[in-house]
Amino acid sequence: MNILLLNWRDPWHPAAGGAEIVTLGHVKRWITAGRSVTWVTGGYWEQKKKKEVVDGVTYIRFGGSLTVHLIVPLYLIFRSWKYDVVVDEVHGIPFFAPLFTRKPVIAFIHEVADEIWNYMYGWPVSFVGKILERFALRFYKKCLIWTDAQSTIDELVSLGIPREQCTAIPCPISTEERMLVKKRKENKPTFLFVSRVVRMKGIEEVIKAFSFIAKERKDAKLWIVGGGETEYMNQLQSMIEEYGIGNSVVFFGKVSEDKKMDLMSRAHILLHASVREGWGLVVLEAASVGTPAVVYNVPGLRDVVKDGMTGIVLKDNSPIDLAKAALKLFADKQKYPLLQTGGKKWIDSLKWKTAAHESEGLLHKAVVHPV
Repeated sequence: MNILLLNWRDPWHPAAGGAEIVTLGHVKRWITAGRSVTWVTGGYWEQKKKKEVVDGVTYIRFGGSLTVHLIVPLYLIFRSWKYDVVVDEVHGIPFFAPLFTRKPVIAFIHEVADEIWNYMYGWPVSFVGKILERFALRFYKKCLIWTDAQSTIDELVSLGIPREQCTAIPCPISTEERMLVKKRKENKPTFLFVSRVVRMKGIEEVIKAFSFIAKERKDAKLWIVGGGETEYMNQLQSMIEEYGIGNSVVFFGKVSEDKKMDLMSRAHILLHASVREGWGLVVLEAASVGTPAVVYNVPGLRDVVKDGMTGIVLKDNSPIDLAKAALKLFADKQKYPLLQTGGKKWIDSLKWKTAAHESEGLLHKAVVHPV
């Protein structure tokens, strides 16, 4: 089977995130199973070659993360005949593959962007983006839909996608990513944020929540792990100083996997207040080293966290409620270890073998029994 994968970024893109990690996890296993995979993506300043083969995957780069959407239709028109199936990975703006190829198309939708547009762009671009996203879905009503979380399927159904065409495949974390480092927790209550430092990931909500935490626990610390634009980082630093918590917050920036897992293992609680997620791999990574999460009740996060069993999903999304829940969990010496144990059991139940088997089943279904 020859597979064409369309994604605006490749795994080495400076802004690549969980979506690319998960996609590569599936692709590696398709290659091992004897499939041929071509990953068409956008270029970037630090890019590698325009075309190269890495670990059996052929990468072809056109334009940039946005302009690639203008070039891919031509590639589909003149080159899609070489492939058996097209995986159109949607990140707000789809590639509209069904319009430009007669080959079966699987739409890989990590999340419905919706209000994310408001955080990424100002008006009127955000307004146009949301309208375009909803409009674009109508072209995929005859395609199989692949997503990470059941809550995303619920949203897609509300937008007119038939439920029977949707499949949610939970995302495991790879063994090599799950470094079971055994570290003692910090002596002082330590809270953690791990993500690209952008507004839509909820960093401002976390900082506000920590300002409430710091009033109750003067010795509390907040570790912020992840890179971001200098201008925005400066704004956050000013915000932190205004709240009077400058001495309690540490920016680590973008760190290595080893360092990230080390910090995760030493912190007590991960705080995640994203607008929405496709899944939330950092929650699983933190849980793998004994650090439960307190998260906002949004698509993706409510799926990756089993409320009361592996972490806490808030009933009301607000910084004060995030702070209260985090402080309560930290102080609960009976519940905290139960969530640690529950988190590791949840991770153990998510197997890459199972996930890859399900995605290969989708590929086979698309080719043999198209919608």
